[in-house]
Amino acid sequence: MAITAQDVNKLRTMTGAGMMDCKKALTEANGDFEKAIEILRKKGQKVSASRSDKEAKEGSVFVKTSDNNKEAALIALNCETDFVAKNEEFQGLGEAIVNVAFAKKPASTEALLGEKLGDLTVQEKITELVGKIGEKIEISEYVQMAGEAVVPYIHAGSKLGVLVSLKGVNGKDVTEAGKDVGMQIAAMNPVAVDETSVDKNVIEKELEIAKAQIIAEGKPQNMVEKIAEGKLKKFYKENTLVHQPFVKDNSKTVAQYLDGYSKGLAVADFKRVAIG
Repeated sequence: MAITAQDVNKLRTMTGAGMMDCKKALTEANGDFEKAIEILRKKGQKVSASRSDKEAKEGSVFVKTSDNNKEAALIALNCETDFVAKNEEFQGLGEAIVNVAFAKKPASTEALLGEKLGDLTVQEKITELVGKIGEKIEISEYVQMAGEAVVPYIHAGSKLGVLVSLKGVNGKDVTEAGKDVGMQIAAMNPVAVDETSVDKNVIEKELEIAKAQIIAEGKPQNMVEKIAEGKLKKFYKENTLVHQPFVKDNSKTVAQYLDGYSKGLAVADFKRVAIG
């Protein structure tokens, strides 16, 4: 069966694949468009497999927030080059995936990949775009958040995104405060909200390092524990969000800034997602 330029253009419009790829697929499928589309998808799977050893350190973060600002989803969609990250189809896929993540609330990235996006799964959609673009594409992170007020902050260039859950809102619009705190998290990368939420393994490691330093300095053995606790408190001050100096005004901590913005306002939780 002769494949016409019109047929090739039709398949290209339907799939977005390259002209030569469309012609080869139609020829292989003997003009059957459904089979040709399947062939193109299979090609995408092969391309995806062949790119599996490549590093996908570029991309964009995408966020979806509920109308009442009480829920949000955030994903990082990675690719190999910044050129592809700015591609319209890549951006469209990222928006579509985060909408599915928000609506379905899957429990993990793996579960998100299995959710339906139109007639295909999210993973199949990614594979399809890999076939068109020829670069590795993957979801590197996916987080959900709910609270009294959930405020997103997307850093310039869409390479880093933050979700901040605030409590003690009392019905007020706290968007500005949330974005300020989101900027703080983006810039300072705190390990936790406060000392009570720091991972126990992190605490043990910091104490171990502190004690080793103190002993190396020749301090008396009976002073090691006390000095180590002092170093741990310094660690909390520098690395937990609410104790950090506020980036816009170093004369106050993040906790003091929030309480001054609205009495009782505080951070309940945060998530930070970055590309690369």
